[in-house]
Amino acid sequence: MFSDDSRWVIVCHREPWLGYENDLKLVLPIVVQMSVATDSLVSSSSSDDFAALLDAELDSDSSDGSPDQDCSDDEDNNAEGASASILRIKRRKVLEMDTRVEVQGSNSNGFTEKAIEATTDSCTHPGFLRDMCICCGKRMDDGAGVAFGYIHKDLRLGSDEVSRLRDADVRTLLRNKKLYLVLDLDHTLLNSTRLEDINSEEDYLKSQTDSFEDISKGSLFRLDKIRMMTKLRPYVRTFLQEASNMFEMYIYTMGERAYAIEMAKLLDPGNVYFNSRVISKADCTRRHQKGLDVVLGKDSAVLILDDTEAVWQRHKDNLILMERYHYFSSSCRQFGFNCKSLSELKGDENEADGALATVLGVLKKIHSNFFNPEHGDDFAARDVRQVLRKIRNEILRGCKIVFSRVFSTESQAENHHLWKMAEQLGATCAVEVDSSVTHVVSEYAGTEKSRWAVQNGNFLVHPKWLEAANYLWSKKPEQQFPVELTKSK
Repeated sequence: MFSDDSRWVIVCHREPWLGYENDLKLVLPIVVQMSVATDSLVSSSSSDDFAALLDAELDSDSSDGSPDQDCSDDEDNNAEGASASILRIKRRKVLEMDTRVEVQGSNSNGFTEKAIEATTDSCTHPGFLRDMCICCGKRMDDGAGVAFGYIHKDLRLGSDEVSRLRDADVRTLLRNKKLYLVLDLDHTLLNSTRLEDINSEEDYLKSQTDSFEDISKGSLFRLDKIRMMTKLRPYVRTFLQEASNMFEMYIYTMGERAYAIEMAKLLDPGNVYFNSRVISKADCTRRHQKGLDVVLGKDSAVLILDDTEAVWQRHKDNLILMERYHYFSSSCRQFGFNCKSLSELKGDENEADGALATVLGVLKKIHSNFFNPEHGDDFAARDVRQVLRKIRNEILRGCKIVFSRVFSTESQAENHHLWKMAEQLGATCAVEVDSSVTHVVSEYAGTEKSRWAVQNGNFLVHPKWLEAANYLWSKKPEQQFPVELTKSK
């Protein structure tokens, strides 16, 4: 994985950037590629450098620091042999690096078993590879630590080490005025369908797929290896390019790893945006839930883009909910929509004012507010969740809303997602109409409250008005969301 003409040196950076200088100085020194011009680490990330570190030390077959290429079957079937190999490497490193240790009664390798035992006993076990401590080599059979398989196969890190890595990494990013951005794949950045699910109205797509020779110029791809067709969302390449100037980006999908890697190749053919930061279903620590516990970024500096709120129960305050991208008919059917898909209509989202262009504007605003110099230069004390909440809360500020026939009973009103959505957007919600009410939200113009709104010159709008404000991050003209004039039930 290293070029022959690279100049490699062993350094202890002036800040514990990876957090391994002290604990691993006898075993896994930080190895960084340095040019003559600079010794800075600010362009790297914890996950990428740690992946490279493990690849270098353990002679992994990963070619780019990512774990998408699993170890060979021989290695998997000979865990003991691999463990012994790892321990030999660690012992060799001790010999090479700690010349200050006075070795007495050494064996043929010049290393005493007594020294190994002393190192093991004092080790804090910051992480594990194949259940062996990456510092002292001791085997741990209790599954200690959190799995970070997307960084390197079989890697687990202890909670203290994860916290240290996060603290160090966020300092690096904040110095460069960057935050973290976690991106969902399906229905957020792209839409995929199985080849067998393409119907007769979409069959024309098979003759319009783009070439893999220059992926960066295409948007519709047929992946025969996994029997799928994928359509990238309009504006996604511009979105990723501009977002990368403000964020260190992760992919996080509930799909399988093989699928996630293929999608990452389509979105990032030059491997400049994500590197090893591709998290899949296998990396989740809770069933059917995504979590920031496997992201090497502090929650206070992380934003999430996803079309599904339910999978982020623990991190709703970090979430920007995306309008789903339904290009294929199978996607519409999956969510119960009885309508034509974009492909069946032979259309697509508009790039200029589509979902990704809109959310990019929101991200720029959040980023600008977070790093506003008027608030001083202590970026570490700030919380992006507060910035997100404040910007969202300004969208419908000054609006007082009453819902009519939207909820089954008034007692459930405050728990309904539209009620909660309105409050998050800054509106005040009420059960009964009065002179302070500005909007009545209803699907029927014939209800009593709907008629009251019309008679008193207040706004009567469809619930889609709220949803548009939520997805588009702006208060849209009420006239664009009329309510059907139907008989009251």
